[in-house]
Amino acid sequence: MKTSKTSFLDKGPKTTGLTLLRTDSTRAPRQAEKSTILVVDASPARRRSIAAALDPLGHTIIEASTASEALCEIAEQTVHAVLVDLFVPELGAVDFCRKVKVGEREWLLPVIVLSRSGDIESEVLALDAGADRFLLAPIPPRALRARVEAVLRHRAMVESLDETETVLFTLAQSVEERDPALGQHCERMALMAAAMGVRLGLPCCDVLALQRGAYLHDVGKVAVPDSVLLKPGPLTPLEWEIMKSHAEKGEKICRNLRSLAPVLPIIRHHHEKWDGSGYPDGLKGSQIPLLARILQAADIYDALTAVRPYKRAFTPDESVEIMRQEVAKGWRDPAIIRVFEDILPAFNKGDEKESSESLAALAESVEKYRRNPGRNGVRDLEAAEPEMRLASRLCC
Repeated sequence: MKTSKTSFLDKGPKTTGLTLLRTDSTRAPRQAEKSTILVVDASPARRRSIAAALDPLGHTIIEASTASEALCEIAEQTVHAVLVDLFVPELGAVDFCRKVKVGEREWLLPVIVLSRSGDIESEVLALDAGADRFLLAPIPPRALRARVEAVLRHRAMVESLDETETVLFTLAQSVEERDPALGQHCERMALMAAAMGVRLGLPCCDVLALQRGAYLHDVGKVAVPDSVLLKPGPLTPLEWEIMKSHAEKGEKICRNLRSLAPVLPIIRHHHEKWDGSGYPDGLKGSQIPLLARILQAADIYDALTAVRPYKRAFTPDESVEIMRQEVAKGWRDPAIIRVFEDILPAFNKGDEKESSESLAALAESVEKYRRNPGRNGVRDLEAAEPEMRLASRLCC
């Protein structure tokens, strides 16, 4: 077993992740912390390669060559993430995941499985066993760093919540996992919505609400049967009513948790329409909460660009055009859609490596804004609606 350590005194703290804050404004923001990442692979050369790729993040890298060594490391110290080779000696990554994801503490431990072949069956087995990501190796260093930072951000978010919040976020994640086509839908939405909040100059508490809303907006779908949620064809009128009920049910699920109060309008109203034809309350125009309108834009775009049982994945250009058409129909807030188009280029690099880099850079810019929410780099809001201009001057 080998340990590779990087000093924060030498490189300075890294803040490429979105460190989530509690809604209690009396608490100071969480500072970037050094994490311990375990690399498990029988090949010393591959372990060194992964450690070198992760070195710029400033975390502590520990290594193990077998499953038993890795399990000992996890038992003896706090490990924040694991990267394990699919064919790790003794168990293999699938059985390794099953053994790791047994206790409450280990259940939250992110495990990334690295495979040198695109075997769909192995990927399905690994994810069913509890793996958080399944990546095809070799992966470009910057893309690998972005993936690792993503799972560390998710773990930090869950650990920052109290027990009840943790249950709710786990429940919300189970909704996403019911539909394999969703992928990292909530994570993408969280970053896009947060970027819009920063561009609009919103206070950090609203940026936080957007991030949490991205994960919780569809939590009410736990009450929607698979026969409706995953139906490949059109829904019947009765099925459509069942589907629409998820907004109200999601709000009801989260209503009694005071810390989630800022998120409730997002959960209830993210399907309202600008002309009043949406649901559940038929709100119109600025009656629809601003944060719900922001998250709605990210939700629509991600849904359009993803494969769903009832449709193909539209290209980014096609998706933007559809959103413009919905503005013309009176369904969407024109100002919000314009802001979304402003931030969209950062998410549409096409190449996986470049896309991962751009997402990491955007996450870093959001974090910098939240530490110093001034007007530098914030879009001029003078042409925006009064509600937006007021929001930019509020503080938590």
